[in-house]
Amino acid sequence: MTVQGPATPPSAPPDEAEVAIRFARWTKRLTILGWITCAALVALGVWTGVLTSVPRLRAFLEDLGVWAPLVYTLVSASQSVVPVLPGGITVIAAPILFGPVVGSISSYAGTCLGSFVVFAISRHVGRPLLEEMFHRRSVRRYLGWLDHPHFTAYFAAAIALPVAPDDLLCYLAGLTKMRVRTYVLIILLLKPWSILAYSFGVIAVLQRWLPWLGV
Repeated sequence: MTVQGPATPPSAPPDEAEVAIRFARWTKRLTILGWITCAALVALGVWTGVLTSVPRLRAFLEDLGVWAPLVYTLVSASQSVVPVLPGGITVIAAPILFGPVVGSISSYAGTCLGSFVVFAISRHVGRPLLEEMFHRRSVRRYLGWLDHPHFTAYFAAAIALPVAPDDLLCYLAGLTKMRVRTYVLIILLLKPWSILAYSFGVIAVLQRWLPWLGV
């Protein structure tokens, strides 16, 4: 009679792990390229005087018409996949650049679009991508919540908070059995509160302590 040892947890299929590694590598390359591009644009903006004051920057963006908030929305959405800048910076920048109404709408649209893309990628590629994209310690800390019976409720509460690690949470949600409809509703209904709290809270601080910025 043969005695079998304890069963080992199933590993990810080789093709799934390979896709995750390739995707993470391309993401890192695009992030570096994005950093270089941002540095060049900042240098050009300072040299031309566009970035020397907020009013001058707003006037420049107004001349671009609808293309300015549209490009911002796409850049904001891409931040969830290719984190060139910290997500909080793009959220804060929207109302400063485009005003409270257009800025909030652009930030909301870009953030929601990025969250949908992250969920779809995570559900398609699986757990290996999570381990490639984020620090292993952070991944281990949150993986235990995937099978929690109240994960959806906790996820919804975290999305409404301005300090939660949204990208990581959205990747985690893609690994669960959460319905796409449920995920979409949570993002659409609860994202605005964290965006408004984060962006206008920081703007209030800037207006109070750095009034010379003209925010």
